[in-house]
Amino acid sequence: MSEKAKDKYIFDNPRNVNRLLWVFYALCILLVVADFVIHRHTTMEWEKMPAFYAIYGFVAYVLLVLLSEILRKVVMRKENYYDE
Repeated sequence: MSEKAKDKYIFDNPRNVNRLLWVFYALCILLVVADFVIHRHTTMEWEKMPAFYAIYGFVAYVLLVLLSEILRKVVMRKENYYDE
């Protein structure tokens, strides 16, 4: 057996993955709480809405994925493009 096969990486242990997920969830909760506590200097009225930037980012991400699927159909070439 080679030396590389014996190596154990940090995320090979499921316990470490669970710890990382708990830290991630805790950070998400802290950021949501901070959104209600910290005063933001906004210029537009809709920016004052709680979780505005999270919702905006999520909607932008979903639109990006949907538009990329449409764009893929437009620019995709046939599978045997180079064989012709």
